[in-house]
Order: sequence, then C-alpha cells, then structure tokens
Amino acid sequence: MKCLQIDRRRSVIHLAAALAGLGLGTPWLAHAEGYPAKPIQLIVPFPPGGAVDIVGRTISKKLGDRLGQPIVIENKAGAGTVVGAAFVANAPADGYTLLISSGSTFTVNPALNAKLPYDPVKSYEPIGMVARVPLILLANREVPVGNLRQLIVAVQRAPDKFSYGSFGNGTTGHFAAELTWSAAGIKVMHVPYRGSAPAMSDLMGGQIPFTIDTVAAALPQLKAGKIKAIAVTGATRATQLPDVPTVAESGFPGFSADSWLAVVAPRGLPAEAKAKLHKALADTLADAEVRSKLIAAGLEPSYATGDAVLTQIEDELPRMRAIAQRAQIRAD
Repeated sequence: MKCLQIDRRRSVIHLAAALAGLGLGTPWLAHAEGYPAKPIQLIVPFPPGGAVDIVGRTISKKLGDRLGQPIVIENKAGAGTVVGAAFVANAPADGYTLLISSGSTFTVNPALNAKLPYDPVKSYEPIGMVARVPLILLANREVPVGNLRQLIVAVQRAPDKFSYGSFGNGTTGHFAAELTWSAAGIKVMHVPYRGSAPAMSDLMGGQIPFTIDTVAAALPQLKAGKIKAIAVTGATRATQLPDVPTVAESGFPGFSADSWLAVVAPRGLPAEAKAKLHKALADTLADAEVRSKLIAAGLEPSYATGDAVLTQIEDELPRMRAIAQRAQIRAD
C-alpha cells in the first residue's frame, strides 16, 4: 500500500510537470514547488515612460533576482489608473499578479468616485512603499516671482490675473496645488491638461504663468534654465534640487503634499508569498544601485512596510475627500 501511494504521488508530480511544460501549470503545483514557481506579472496602470513605469522597471530586475523568477512589466493604462487597479483587484490572490501605483489609485480616485470597481483597502494586500514622488511649483521665466511668498503677494494684488496648470484634473498635482493655495489663503484658477508634456510646453511658452508637476518631469527644463522653481511640496527638499525650498520652509511649517508609490497584491495573499514578497522588496529598496537610479530619475527612494502603506491610505483618504469637497474637485 505504501509503495502504491508513493507511485501515485510520483504520477501526479510527473503529470503536473508535463502540464507546466505546456504552459498549463496549476496553483497546487506552484504550492508544491514553493512560491514563486513561475514569472510574476507587475501591472503598471500608466503608459510607458512616466514616473510609475520608471520605478517599476527600475525595481523589477533586482526584485526578480531576489525571488528567483522574472518580473514581467505590463502597462494597463486608462481611467486614471482604474483599469489596471481593477485588473489586479480581480486577479487570483496567488502572488503572481502585483500592482505598482501611486496615491492616485488608493486615495485620490476614491475621494472623487464612490463607485470604483475596487476598494482601496479591502481589495489589496500592501507589500510595501517604494518611493515618494516630489511635486514642485514652477513658474514661467518672465513671471516676476522667485519664491512662494512673492507668488502669494502677486496673486493677492491681482487675483484674476494668474492661473496654474497641472497634468490633469483630480490628479495628485491638482490636489497638492489646492492644498498649497488653501494654506496660503489664496485662490488660483486651475487649468487641467491631459498630461505633463502639454502643460510644460504652455508654461515655457508663457500661455500659463505657473504649473505644478513632478520633479522628475521638471528636471530637464530646470537644468536648461527654461523655467523657474518656486517650491517643492513634500516634507523635505528634493535630492536633485537641494537649493529649492519646501512649502513648509517658505512659511508654512508642517506642510507636506507629495505623491508616493507602493506595490500591492490582491487581498488574500498566502502567508508564504506575502513574507517572501515583503523581504524581497525591502532588500531591493536597500540596494545602492536601485536607489541611485531612482534618485537620478528625480524620485526619492522611500521603503516602508505593507502595514505602513495601509496606515498611509487610511490617514490620507479622509484628507483627500475634504480637499475635493472644499476645492470642488470632481472626476472627469
């Protein structure tokens, strides 16, 4: 009887291996072999080339090396990250489909839309935060302001004269700008663009006096002297722009409004997969090469645990809802 049981187990393993060779692997085979037993899909809910895509591609190789399986990037852009986020929320909770996204997915979209096809807390198992995305207030070279205090005075003197552009209505940039104006006690008309590039083009051309964008997007034009930096909105100065003060340093202590990127999995992740992903991501973000590449791209490496990501979402979501209501920000 014992020999018969062993033979049966061997037959099952041989059959599973044959199925895997044909691309028909099964979850129980993966469990038997230990996680991960096949390539992992990392969904980026933005088009290629943006900050989230850059981070995903920067960490994927090292993360895959640590897990022993390749990480395959797949861009699923659309509806302000909703398409990619919903795809992952509905994927099997087996550790083979992950999402890397920004606060747009977890706190901005829910603040604007109560009927999303995912829940920012209940749908996901946070693996960890990977980076913060500094945002920066920018000015056209000809506008006679060089810092936030001067900007405030100029707007107060001519409240109908000035406007600002962002890379989209209801984006993190839009929210950060409205937080800044609220702290400063001023109102500036918002001009939403469909992406960073057209807003930057109009800023340089003088069609709009101010914009808010990511440091990553602004760096080339700042280095070329085509635009001016006013202030970064995060809690600390951007590594690539050490001479540009924060909003907090410009007279508003405690102010902080930047974006952040995190990796999550569908809710219900097996304990083994969760533990391995947590460790692999922490080790990846401690890698000097990964950190230097992120900094060079205008991002700030900032690892935090999955629990810290959950706390970030729960703390930030009510604030975003309050901003949306006060500034009358609505989803397009």
